[in-house]
Amino acid sequence: MKNPAAKTPARTGRVLRTPGGLSVRVDGRTVTVVVLLLVAALAASVVLIGTGDFPIPAGDVLRTLFGAGEPGQEFIVRELRLPRVLVGLLVGASLGLGGALFQAISRNPLGSPDVLGLGQGATAGALIMIVLFSGSAAQVTFGALVGGLVTGFGIYVLAWKRGVHGYRLVLVGIGVSAIVTAVNGYLMTRADIVDASRAVVWMTGSLDGRDWDQVWPLLVLCVLLVPLCLANARGLRMTEMGDDVSYALGVRVERVRMLLLVAAVLLVAAATAAAGPVGFVALTAPQLARRLTRAPGPNLLPSLCMGAALLVTADWLSQRVFGAGRLPVGVVTGVLGGLYLLWLLVTERKAGRI
Repeated sequence: MKNPAAKTPARTGRVLRTPGGLSVRVDGRTVTVVVLLLVAALAASVVLIGTGDFPIPAGDVLRTLFGAGEPGQEFIVRELRLPRVLVGLLVGASLGLGGALFQAISRNPLGSPDVLGLGQGATAGALIMIVLFSGSAAQVTFGALVGGLVTGFGIYVLAWKRGVHGYRLVLVGIGVSAIVTAVNGYLMTRADIVDASRAVVWMTGSLDGRDWDQVWPLLVLCVLLVPLCLANARGLRMTEMGDDVSYALGVRVERVRMLLLVAAVLLVAAATAAAGPVGFVALTAPQLARRLTRAPGPNLLPSLCMGAALLVTADWLSQRVFGAGRLPVGVVTGVLGGLYLLWLLVTERKAGRI
């Protein structure tokens, strides 16, 4: 399957110049898409906060967030539901941005963490803590983070041969994913019934029970890594034209690629550690964002916003249709992502591109 960015026509935009002499091209359609996605994500968040066994109208939610709510609503909104929604926004944003980075680095629309095995690696780390050590929630989170980082490092080392190239990265990732999936299956056979049930719930991907302990680490990581990724977006876009052209334009290709690959692994591993392996968000968010913006390049900021909007909307859908706590959000994103992937394959086949 070809990268959709390869067939996107060139676009013109307005060039802004900073006092320091830096030129930034701003595409009007991209800005509009980002604003609309942010509005959609925030609106879905307000509706999601008001959804549950004790429903709260959107107006009361807004008043409570600004400190003018009733005492009962203050507790429900600020202590119970707001942390869950913030985790959903941060996890979705991290997966969307991480997926866009992986797809741009691999130059392949299927080069997402779901395919490369990072989610399986984080799951392996969590299962080790659950099955072998009966670890606490904090220990499971730490194990998932370490598992994702170790898997990402292993994929990078195995794919390295005078640089990291897209198809080799994807093929190595698929192989590593198969191995780690087998390890996870073995760990499940070693678990007793209680630990196995706990592991299955975690492996589904869920926002239930998330609190401020999951919000702050994700927020700090996003504050540090998102500006870093956006600052290197121009160099990443240049690498899509080929290494030789990028070197000729003054881009330090391997430095940019390694820096952004590490950032992507950290974002995806932290998101998986916070909410479990939420499937298909990292795969679909960048592609949907690119289809909306119709702009070339990695579309990092639109992918980030799309990921956040997708996850909170999926969580609202699961609660609205099935009730609070009955259907993990990972099931909804898996179904929606699978349907999107099938639709994408059918349309690409009809167009003669696969």
